[in-house]
Amino acid sequence: MSTLETLTRLGAARCLLWTDAASGLRAIAVIDDLRRGPSAGGIRTGRYATLDDAIIEAAGLARAMTYKCALGRLDAGGCKIVVLDHDGMKRDAAFRRLGELVEELGGLIRTAGDLGTRADDLRRAAEGSRYVHTDEASLCGSVARGLVGCTRAWVEHRDGNRPERLDGLRVAIQGCGSIGAAVSEALHARGASLFVADIDADRARAVAEATAAQVLDPEAILTADVDVIAPCAAGGVIDVDRADTLRCRAVIGAANNILADEAAGCRLQARHIDFVPDVIASAGAVIDGVGRTVMGLDDPGSLIDHLADTALEVLQRAKRTEKPPGEVAITLARQRLAVRE
Repeated sequence: MSTLETLTRLGAARCLLWTDAASGLRAIAVIDDLRRGPSAGGIRTGRYATLDDAIIEAAGLARAMTYKCALGRLDAGGCKIVVLDHDGMKRDAAFRRLGELVEELGGLIRTAGDLGTRADDLRRAAEGSRYVHTDEASLCGSVARGLVGCTRAWVEHRDGNRPERLDGLRVAIQGCGSIGAAVSEALHARGASLFVADIDADRARAVAEATAAQVLDPEAILTADVDVIAPCAAGGVIDVDRADTLRCRAVIGAANNILADEAAGCRLQARHIDFVPDVIASAGAVIDGVGRTVMGLDDPGSLIDHLADTALEVLQRAKRTEKPPGEVAITLARQRLAVRE
């Protein structure tokens, strides 16, 4: 299958391929949707076996961002930039050039950080473009605010009322990077009992000390006997086999594309494990960024808080229709997109 055939199959109508010989930049930008406004999505950096592997990941993440923006009631669609890391890349120069290329699009893409992209990388990109958002602390805090709201909405779905505090709720957080740390702090502030894990042991210990959490082995975190599993690192961590090993009552995380495929969502449903789709639970950052820079909101907090109501609506619809929450969320997103056509 050719690259063009791959793009057609994925429904990725706009794919930009960027190279720069001087810096070694090799990057892909997939713009998924522009019906509601400019496209929003982060810059992911990593090594890929083939160009098509990178395009497939970028297209899937861009589509998820479109759904995230629709569910967040934003005037924006989705995109994703993927930087192909390689030994010949001069990192500072490459990200500076990437920013210049984003700037050339005149605001068609609004971007920030994502997996594998460092704070210094974003600062270099922002030197070349006004459309690169570098306030990582603000974005991470907004993700945490939305995820806490979705967790409270799940408790309401389970118990019939939405609590202000989460005392006694046991949450296992996979990943203690910037987002995982912010999620841990926000849940701790609400009284939740935390378990954390990260492939970087020092990072896990630092988060545990700040939030009175118990550190677990990274291999054990997803099978912890808790109320909620919160994946906050790489996506695709729950497939059918992993879904069979979970001992939680709900999955509510900030990673993108937590489920490996639709079959995993069906398996969670069959096991009566609730799932708040990450296109809702992790939408706080894009709401913060787009709300301020595109929609002109001084404080997008009310839109972030509304994610809890959307999560509850999806969980209730899923229960009523006996469909996986991920499927219900996509249907709701498509309905909202259709209204704006």
